[in-house]
Order: sequence, then C-alpha cells, then structure tokens
Amino acid sequence: MKATVVRLALGLLVGGALGYGWHRLVGCSTGACPLTATPLRGISYGAVMGLLWALSRKPA
Repeated sequence: MKATVVRLALGLLVGGALGYGWHRLVGCSTGACPLTATPLRGISYGAVMGLLWALSRKPA
C-alpha cells in the first residue's frame, strides 16, 4: 500500500516538473497550444500524464 502511494506521488511530482520544464523550454507565444500556454497548465498536464504513467506500471 505504501509503495503504491509513493509511486503515485512520484509520478505526480516528476510529471509536474516535466510539464513545467516543457513550458519553460518550448512555451507558447501564440496561444495556439492550450496545454502549455501557462506554467500552471504545463504543471497540471504533466502531473496528469505522470499519474497515468504511474498507474499503468505494474506494481513491483
């Protein structure tokens, strides 16, 4: 149970950090990319993707 919580939390944190990094590196100056237009959206999108990745992994 504890390993699952750690895995999900790690997925959220890493995904959020990657989403923020994507926003900072690629960004969006035209407004045509709604998923990374603002830092909060980049973090949110990354966290959701990280959570989905963590949920798709088999437990150890």
